Amino acid sequence: MGQGGTRIEAVMAVVRARIAARSYLPGMRLPSVRAQARAMGFSVSTVVEAYERLAAEGAIRARPGSGFYVCGPLAPLALSEIGPRLERAVDPLWISRQALEAPPAMLKPGCGWLPASWLYEDGMRRALRAVARADAEVLADYATPLGLPALRQFLARRMAGMGIEASPEQIMLAESGTQAIDLVCRFLLEPGDTVLVDDPCYFNFHALLRAHRVQAVGVPFTRNGSDLAAFEAALRAHSPRLYITNSGIHNPTGAVRSPVNAHRLLQLAEAGGLVIVEDDIFADFEFHPAPRLAAFDGLSRVIHIGSFSKTVSASLRCGFIAARADWIDSLADLKIATGFGSSRLASAVLLAALTDSGYRKHMEAVRVRLAGAMERTVARLEAIGVQPWLVPRAGMFVWCRLPGAASATEVARACLEEGVVMAPGSAFSQSPEASGFLRFNAAQSDDRRVFDVLARALRHGR
Repeated sequence: MGQGGTRIEAVMAVVRARIAARSYLPGMRLPSVRAQARAMGFSVSTVVEAYERLAAEGAIRARPGSGFYVCGPLAPLALSEIGPRLERAVDPLWISRQALEAPPAMLKPGCGWLPASWLYEDGMRRALRAVARADAEVLADYATPLGLPALRQFLARRMAGMGIEASPEQIMLAESGTQAIDLVCRFLLEPGDTVLVDDPCYFNFHALLRAHRVQAVGVPFTRNGSDLAAFEAALRAHSPRLYITNSGIHNPTGAVRSPVNAHRLLQLAEAGGLVIVEDDIFADFEFHPAPRLAAFDGLSRVIHIGSFSKTVSASLRCGFIAARADWIDSLADLKIATGFGSSRLASAVLLAALTDSGYRKHMEAVRVRLAGAMERTVARLEAIGVQPWLVPRAGMFVWCRLPGAASATEVARACLEEGVVMAPGSAFSQSPEASGFLRFNAAQSDDRRVFDVLARALRHGR
């Protein structure tokens, strides 16, 4: 095929991708052939031919004297087509699917959860037996709009221990921490809004924001919290509606925000009219609780969310949102409209597990076990030239720089061929620097084969 054909197909591919991503909606006028030609650096005749071929396919139609318009029904939402075009190996949805679909024999140092054997299996079994004897309403009926009152009361007491003042009426249960963020995004955002995220940040934040058709702007995250100068500049440049971050242990870096950083960040948010969502999913991994933005702010402009999928059970889907009472009222309406209610059964089982006398001792053992796994993981990584950006004080994640000019994407692809799922940095950040980083889960890295496979991939990539 000649160069002209390649260019024609390139124009067609751009138009198809924008239709798939819903940037071009049915009935919308396409850029003129001259505008498209200037934008892509092609000749007008190339764009005319591409548009004519798309019209022949029925994707667009020509209106004489007016231009070309998108045809047909609304295209199915394709998240992989939204945002910067990444190689599929570093796409956050791809990483999640690889880790979730991996057979038992596959090693998963790139996944974001503990091995099943580390979770609260005995407590879950006791909780399931206890709830099986509960009244029929618990086993079969819908929950109230805010969710199980007893669990919300427990969460209110738990948050009070971290300095967060929230009554049970300011807490709403959700199906998961992810659904909690999704509900907040539905509540506060409109397509085209800007949301600040940490750079790097948990990769599913990027995927979720794509689904809401908003722009994510990364602000560098340092060893002590947000880069405040960059944060202030982003507020001025983008007028964001929302900032999504982690409480306590940061994902993927393992860093912890300092009290000074938290205080100054809230001052900037107040001046900029910014709402903050802090995801507190790793609270029970901390040896010493870090400052919570919601505690400093009093739930005025901070929304506090969390779940127990990382410590109790990922199969037990139950998260929560703590926020201003008037916002919780509106969020409850939104939850009813989109999901009708949270699981009464899951809430009852979770409450039984969390109030079981063994949970505290279980988490003490997990924290100690994680500390040992982290020490071994860091030593094995350093032995093959992979350097931690920071050695975390707690948690499961360590963010690491690969040696030389190694590409994390290529390393991850090579490792996958040998049955090891990695998490390349480009899924966590759009910064070019992230292409040389991998996130490791220390709890999933105790098998020496992880480092043997990684060492081979690094040698072959040089």
